[in-house]
Amino acid sequence: MTPVELSRTVLCAVRRAVEAGELSVAVPARAVVAPPGPGGRGDYATNIALQLARPAGQPPLRVAEVLRSYLAASDGVAGVEITGPGFLNLRLDGSAGAVLVRRVLRAGPRYGHGDRLAGQVFAVRVPYEVRAEVVADALARIVAAQGGRVDISHDGPVTLRPAPAPEDPAPLGLDAARWALLHPAPHDRPRITADHLVQRESNPVFRVRYAHARTRAVRRNASDLGFGPWSDPGPHDADTDVDTDVDTDVVADAEARVGGTEFGLQVPSEAHDLLALLADYPRILATAVTDAPQPVTPGLDAGAPSRLARHLLALADATLVLLPVVLPRGEEKPSAAHRARLALAEAAGAVLAGGLSLLGIDAPDHL
Repeated sequence: MTPVELSRTVLCAVRRAVEAGELSVAVPARAVVAPPGPGGRGDYATNIALQLARPAGQPPLRVAEVLRSYLAASDGVAGVEITGPGFLNLRLDGSAGAVLVRRVLRAGPRYGHGDRLAGQVFAVRVPYEVRAEVVADALARIVAAQGGRVDISHDGPVTLRPAPAPEDPAPLGLDAARWALLHPAPHDRPRITADHLVQRESNPVFRVRYAHARTRAVRRNASDLGFGPWSDPGPHDADTDVDTDVDTDVVADAEARVGGTEFGLQVPSEAHDLLALLADYPRILATAVTDAPQPVTPGLDAGAPSRLARHLLALADATLVLLPVVLPRGEEKPSAAHRARLALAEAAGAVLAGGLSLLGIDAPDHL
């Protein structure tokens, strides 16, 4: 369950409470759902009770108590706890992770893409400067992934002017140069140094590309061991390997053969952060377009490529934590747990590949 879907679940709970006469308030247009802050518990938290307390004429804790029973009865929600002045902390059931992983694998690198910006065109005017050009190009890619289009030109008043590169990044090569220009926030001056070429975990762009390459490696290794992420382990898996980048009836059939709850429960506790990052990825892409007033391009947020790069880095780090437990060790036989971890690793690899593509950076299978 993604934060967007969970937000709808929260609004549905409010609507049911209003219809039952337990709350007298207008149902808001949106509910903020995010990972819990300090003192919070569970997978996600929402301040909807605090938001509705004044218009409902009731204390926040009372509103939270009313909503808790409706949320606890919602599909995919395993538990609800109230903390602080009235925050609702939501714990998702085991099947939610399985549903999310299946959704990512079905979409492949296009996970998070959609058509919510279909027909919208955003005009961007940039100076003749390499960083401005690269940021505008990344914005165009992200907006295109949501069905919109960015018209980039050098005519007219400049609307996108990030801090310029201090020197020509071309000697770094295409991938390292684009990361060097996109990873810092637009107002920060980028570093054009050879550090971006170091093949070590201290280099963020290497870490992201390495994490993707490792997900492909564990898939190859699992195939050599005779099992895949979907079907029961056995010699037949190597012959019926499913390419998760392609949406086929084979994938649908394989999904049907995976027990949703069992699959979800087999995901290790170390994967919690990884699942949260996968769920939040569509929201990160959506931040490219904003209703807030912008000092640069109206309607577009020049910081979106930087946020995407940072999200991919967090995703890569969470993926690297998972990978050591994906494959069987020693005489251990492949189990449902290994298949679940392999599916999760493949989902992470698909999102890393898709995100790097939106930044204009290659995602190699071997590194």
